[in-house]
Amino acid sequence: MNTIHINPERLQRFLTEIAAYGATPDGGVTRLALSDEDRDARNRLRAWFEEAGCETKIDRMGNMFFVRPGKNRALRPVMTGSHCDSQPQGGRFDGILGIVGGLEAVCALNDAGATLERDLIVVNWTNEEGSRFTPGTTGSGVFAGKLDREAMYALKDRDGLTFGAELERIGYKGDEDFNPGPLHANFEYHIEQGPVLERRGMTIGVPKGIVCLRWFDVFIEGVPNHAGPTPMDERQDAIHAFARMASEIFAIGLDSDGVVATVGEVHPSPNSRNVIAGKVHFTIDVRGWDETETDRVCAEIERTVAEKARVTGTTAELRRTWEVERAPFHPRLVSLIRDTARELGLPALDMVSGASHDTVYINQSTPSAMIFVPSIGGRSHAEVEETSWTDCAAGADVLLNCLVKTCNDPEGAEYA
Repeated sequence: MNTIHINPERLQRFLTEIAAYGATPDGGVTRLALSDEDRDARNRLRAWFEEAGCETKIDRMGNMFFVRPGKNRALRPVMTGSHCDSQPQGGRFDGILGIVGGLEAVCALNDAGATLERDLIVVNWTNEEGSRFTPGTTGSGVFAGKLDREAMYALKDRDGLTFGAELERIGYKGDEDFNPGPLHANFEYHIEQGPVLERRGMTIGVPKGIVCLRWFDVFIEGVPNHAGPTPMDERQDAIHAFARMASEIFAIGLDSDGVVATVGEVHPSPNSRNVIAGKVHFTIDVRGWDETETDRVCAEIERTVAEKARVTGTTAELRRTWEVERAPFHPRLVSLIRDTARELGLPALDMVSGASHDTVYINQSTPSAMIFVPSIGGRSHAEVEETSWTDCAAGADVLLNCLVKTCNDPEGAEYA
């Protein structure tokens, strides 16, 4: 099949319309996993895909699989997609671009009257962000057999609502699992979420893999007391201990070889202006391509937390709550993306993904790769998140043509 192209105006319309679900006043979205906004966006996606002739399958984790049948349904299918949920006051491209890019690929194939050899599956993975229910990449992790379904059902949000009950409440708890069998290839199309492509003047990012990830929760315990009468040298101030830890964690990341360390959530207690804090709960996110260096940074952070607790007269419990190995992508699929971008006249850059994605789990059993497009200003997970419509269309064109090539691979042409 010759090179075909998506319809840029239709892609823009899809992206604009889906951004209305959970829209914020400053142009972003708050569409937390299993919220009403997530339900409404799911309903819209389902309607679009079914109008485009796809079959809909929903598994027991609420993962949505939209299947465009191929000529030979006995062949291993090709999958693409991403996630619909967002961060609080997040952006309108993160995750959803990969689903809508897959939808537009289906529509472009319909326009061309093309039936591919293999089934094409576009997926919406449940709870990738992990902002409401932790850990993230929940739906893809269970699908890949790496996370326990019942344990994920038991996850609670800050209001005590469980993942399983909320999944049922919004009507997306499927009755059975969807098993498409071994997959031929998997692609995830996504915004970069960093500044590299824009700074280098590149349209397409071709990551060789996803960095490893380590999440920690730290619980500091001091002594709550009155802010006025308590002398400075007699305080066991949990916020003071936290401040010293956070500063040192930043310095450790800064001094490392390509590892990033982030303090994200901070929850002091009692959180009153005239009370010395007795407790602080905070989180640490550590990521890097080199797992040995990443684990060295983690060990140094653990030592620092213990030392800063000791010198401030507090105690600190550090729990490792999530750990994911780095995910090197399949080299032939990485080359396919690079070559396809070149055929389309699009400048491409080899890189790594600093953000985690659902592909980190799917990659463990299915040949996988990702396609990036630039994030303006390198901003993501924020309302200002932006990618130009031209770049959105360019990345969707690369995705479409990679899907055509892999879906038309003959029987026996599997990726070893």
